[in-house]
Amino acid sequence: MGVRTRNQVTVLGRTGGPVVVLAHGFGCDQNMWRQVVPLLEDEFTLVLFDHVGAGRSDLAAWSEERYSSMAGYAEDVLEICHEVGLGPVTFVGHSVSAMMGVLAAAREPEAFAGLVLLVPSPSFIDDPAAGYRGGFSTADIEELLESLDANYLGWSSEMAPVIMGNPERPELAEELTESFCRTDPVIARLFARVTFLSDNRSDLARVTVPTLVVRCSDDAIAPPEVGAYVHAQIAGSRLVTLNATGHCPQLAAPEETAAAIAGFARETR
Repeated sequence: MGVRTRNQVTVLGRTGGPVVVLAHGFGCDQNMWRQVVPLLEDEFTLVLFDHVGAGRSDLAAWSEERYSSMAGYAEDVLEICHEVGLGPVTFVGHSVSAMMGVLAAAREPEAFAGLVLLVPSPSFIDDPAAGYRGGFSTADIEELLESLDANYLGWSSEMAPVIMGNPERPELAEELTESFCRTDPVIARLFARVTFLSDNRSDLARVTVPTLVVRCSDDAIAPPEVGAYVHAQIAGSRLVTLNATGHCPQLAAPEETAAAIAGFARETR
C-alpha cells in the first residue's frame, strides 16, 4: 500500500515551488489547515496528509504495534517525504506532530530543509527535579486519560474549549469537538497516550536542520515556557511568539500563522 492511500496525501499549490509539509495534531486531520492553505499555495508546493487513524486515512493500515509510539508516526513522515519525492521539505508539525518532525529530522536530516515546530511540547508532564514545566502534573495526565477512556465523546466536548482557547469564539471549539468526535475512540485512546505520555526532551539536541519554534502568547496546553525550552535545546533555532492565543493558531489566527511559516520557508529554500 502506498502512502498516498494510507495517509490520504494531498499535493497542491505552486508546481515547482519550495515544498512545505503540513502535519496535524491529535484528534484532527488535514482539514485543520484549510485556512492556511490559501495563504501559502501561490508560492509553495503544499503536502497535506492524515495520520493513520485520522480523517480519510486508510484505517486498515492502523496497528497498535506501529502506532503505540512516536517512532511509528515519524516513520510515516519519512515515507511520505520519500514517496512524494519533491526533495528536501520544510516540515510544519502542529503540537504532537512537532516531535514527529524532530524524530524524523534527527534520523534523516537530508530529507528536510527545515522544521517549523508549531506550539510544540517535548513532554506535557512537569519534571520539577529537572526544572522543567510541561504544563501538567502526572496526576493531571492520569486523570485526563482516565476521563478519555471512560467517555471519549464527553471528554472531547470538555477538552476542546480548553485546547482551543479563544472563548469569545465558541465556533472554534465546536469545530475541534466535531473533529475529535470523528476519530475512532479506540485509535484516539492510544494516540492520546502517545501524545501525552511521550518524553522527547532528549531528542531535541539531535536536530541539526534549521528550525523555527512557534509558540502562542497564551496556551493552556503548551505554555510559553515550553516553547522557550524547545528553542534552548535546539542549537541555532529561532523562537517566534504569535499574538494568537490557544493551541490551534492555524484556526484562530491563520494569517499570522501562515506569515511565520512562509517567512521561514523562504529562508530555507
